[in-house]
Amino acid sequence: MVEKAEFSLNLCHPKYWLIWLGVGIMRLTQCLPLPIQLKSGALLGRLAMKLIGSRVSTAKRNIELCFPDMTKKEQKILLQRNFEETGKAIFDTINAWWWTDKKIQQHMQIKGKEHIEETLNNGQGVILFAVHCLPLEMGARIFGQFQPGVGVYRPHNNAVIEYLQVRGRLRSNKALVPKRDLRQMVRCLRHPDVIWYTSDQDFGRSSATFIPFFDVPEAATITGATSLARLGKAVVIPFFVERDDDDKGYTLEILPPLADFPGENEIEDAKRTNKIVETLISRNKAQYMWLHRRFKTRPNPNDPSLYS
Repeated sequence: MVEKAEFSLNLCHPKYWLIWLGVGIMRLTQCLPLPIQLKSGALLGRLAMKLIGSRVSTAKRNIELCFPDMTKKEQKILLQRNFEETGKAIFDTINAWWWTDKKIQQHMQIKGKEHIEETLNNGQGVILFAVHCLPLEMGARIFGQFQPGVGVYRPHNNAVIEYLQVRGRLRSNKALVPKRDLRQMVRCLRHPDVIWYTSDQDFGRSSATFIPFFDVPEAATITGATSLARLGKAVVIPFFVERDDDDKGYTLEILPPLADFPGENEIEDAKRTNKIVETLISRNKAQYMWLHRRFKTRPNPNDPSLYS
């Protein structure tokens, strides 16, 4: 478990100087008013559409697969809006990692925090069930204003980026746990504490069951929520954060705990949580991370790729 960002002189090596220069520029942008930041982010997103064609193709294909009933024009509009929102997410991360608590509180509203308080007061841990919405870093920072929890994360290979993400995420979490450290997650839940959890990405064949996700009948889906809830004797509580329509703040909503979870069958549990993921994404489709190759793993290794 990581409880402190460790700085070392190795991070000052010349090979990292360009990264540090970029960090300095990013930190300067935190002084801009939020609407100006996000307008700039939208412009960056539109520019990115012209520069990273492979990611555009992935997002376009995901939208086609998940929403086949949309017209081509509607899909195109959603794709462009998604890239604009992706550009804005750069500033979400900058602000989540460097804004003061006072400034965070000026740009946030929280609904449903009583669900967290009641669960912890009952002596049960919370699995905070999230999706990869684009303002998720800001969502974690907002959540930490009233209940710092334990973040689950993937350590970065670049030493400077690892230092920055640990330092930034510890602004809103009391500790971080590598995503494969199940034993530590269970220990935290039994404390009791709050653990962040997502299941909406493709983690490969070894840990997957193939069940429906939107209009894709067999999407690789992990069943870890069932095991984690059972071992940690914890409650699963869905959560969603989005940027407000006027780009002046963020709204975080915590939904009621899932009743009768985990159930008797982990596959049925996974189908249930996939439906919850769909519901959360549908609240604001443009603010979801469609750039991930969500359907890269097929039920049969010989099946043709959905991204060909």
